[in-house]
Amino acid sequence: MSNGAYRAAYDESLADPDAFWGRAARLVDWVTPPPRVLDDDRPPFYRWFTGGTLNTCFNALDRHVAAGRGPQAALLYDSPVTGTKQTLTYAELLAQVATFAGALDSLGVTRGDRVVIYMPMVPEAVVAMLACARLGAVHSVVFGGFAPAELAARIEDARPSVVVAASCGIEPSRVVEYKPMLDDALDRSSHKPETVIVLQRPQARAAVGERDTDWEELDWDELVADAEPADCVEVAATDPLYILYTSGTTGRPKGIVRDNGGHAVALRWSMENVFGIGPGDPWFTASDVGWVVGHSYIVYAPLLTGATTVLYEGKPVGTPDAGAFWRVIAEYGVKAMFTAPTAYRAIKRDDPEGRLMQGHDLSSLQTVFLAGERLDPDTYAWACERLGVPVVDNWWQTETGWPVAANLRGLEPMPIKAGSPSVPCPGYDVHVLDERGERVPAGREGSICIKLPLPPGTLPTLWGDDERYVAGYLSAFDGYYLTGDGGFVDEDGYLHVMGRTDDVLNVAGHRLSTGSIEAALAGHEAVAECAVIGVADDLKGQVPRGLVVLKAGVDGATDGERIRAELVQRVRDEVGAVASLHRVDIVPALPKTRSGKILRKTMREMADGHTPVVPGTIEDAGVLETLAPVLRPPV
Repeated sequence: MSNGAYRAAYDESLADPDAFWGRAARLVDWVTPPPRVLDDDRPPFYRWFTGGTLNTCFNALDRHVAAGRGPQAALLYDSPVTGTKQTLTYAELLAQVATFAGALDSLGVTRGDRVVIYMPMVPEAVVAMLACARLGAVHSVVFGGFAPAELAARIEDARPSVVVAASCGIEPSRVVEYKPMLDDALDRSSHKPETVIVLQRPQARAAVGERDTDWEELDWDELVADAEPADCVEVAATDPLYILYTSGTTGRPKGIVRDNGGHAVALRWSMENVFGIGPGDPWFTASDVGWVVGHSYIVYAPLLTGATTVLYEGKPVGTPDAGAFWRVIAEYGVKAMFTAPTAYRAIKRDDPEGRLMQGHDLSSLQTVFLAGERLDPDTYAWACERLGVPVVDNWWQTETGWPVAANLRGLEPMPIKAGSPSVPCPGYDVHVLDERGERVPAGREGSICIKLPLPPGTLPTLWGDDERYVAGYLSAFDGYYLTGDGGFVDEDGYLHVMGRTDDVLNVAGHRLSTGSIEAALAGHEAVAECAVIGVADDLKGQVPRGLVVLKAGVDGATDGERIRAELVQRVRDEVGAVASLHRVDIVPALPKTRSGKILRKTMREMADGHTPVVPGTIEDAGVLETLAPVLRPPV
């Protein structure tokens, strides 16, 4: 790509969004091409491709089969937890999706109806999502194994006519039965679906139709055996494709809405321009379909592009070991992979020398993309050194659906700076603002905001709640979307994201980001991962506390005092004495959501003596119990 391709694309996307996104829209097959690109009639409710009609499932499957890609692998299912593998070609995936869409159609599911999907990482989860898209129904995927209260809240809000579930999910050490949790959730919810469909897995079959319920319970296999394939339903570009509820919400959950047209255009554009993945390329996103990364980059973007996507039912470590990712990359000739930094930190902790890479041919791998948690420089350096390929940070949110900032490997690869996701993607007019809403100079921290309108593919509103959308995201600074993250732009135009603005410490009047202190801690050779929280202090208002997990093989009992002293000194040297970090605790694990985000707010509440509301998204609540005596203040 010619020099300046990024700058030209970015400038045009802001100065003439109609021209830029109008061209990008040609990557999508329309039933009715959109007569209008940006619809700015009703700010702050901007819409994209008004008047256009299409079908997302057609764009993900049918058009590729028609173009001759039917025999190509669309989905590679790899499940180390069950010891099974399966390849679905585009033709085979289309046949399964059309049949399940026909099954839903036979139950009366029609355009605009909601379908809740409560499933693990199995091909049928992807089939169910695409079948909804085929009918113009709105899917809402809830992470498999979510607690009944969380699931009930989402059913209550989305009001689905059908719930699709699996009988169980499989963790490395246990089988998690889903049906009892689904039954509990439905008992709690005032809204009842008309039908529940259960996919039976042999590891734990569920009782179907044995309870006296207000809804019909059906077996997946029996239902599809009698179903006739369904055709694609034409929908408006502005019709909703899915609702995805943000993790860790309290009270009524926030349903992020994604529309059909803008979503298809943005994800198709991003796959080649941001990630450098084109038709036929093998692509491995190690996430879950329950999260936005799974929606965007396991399911929709690769299939809209005609790539081959890996659906991996396993963990970065423990299924069976820290070499799992390398096996997958070698076995499928993966060109690029995408996961969370926490996955690489787990691998680094268990296999710091990278010995488990040996014996795997990783020559196909060209790029590693990481997002979801701040990419600390130490993990970045480790991955670069061990893999010998670019390790590329990118930053975005459930709300945006695709990267806000990235190093655009397909458009114009740029120099990589450790700790920065590089530059804003086309369409995102990113600014760093101070408390008064004024732009701050380069190098100064503030609130990262995006000037309206947001680009295609981002949330147009919250499900059934325009007022909450405006109050939660658009009211802090007039004309801007508030990301909730703090950071700065450097003199080269690179964005540095330092963490949630509620993770900014106020130490004796000095505002410090936890991210800068964590970067100093993470750079220590003995540290696998870390978190910094601000705790209340009578003298200074807040003081930071560090919690670190040591790498495998490091003896915390013997070397703990020395390591703690060195960590305090590192922060003093790299952040300054003003950081006032005096306490570092060595802990066995950090509490995280299932998508890998560290629960700093929960730990902060515990350290301040409060009883936190534990998010339903927590991966292992036992970690908090272990940390309680460390975090809780003495009585």
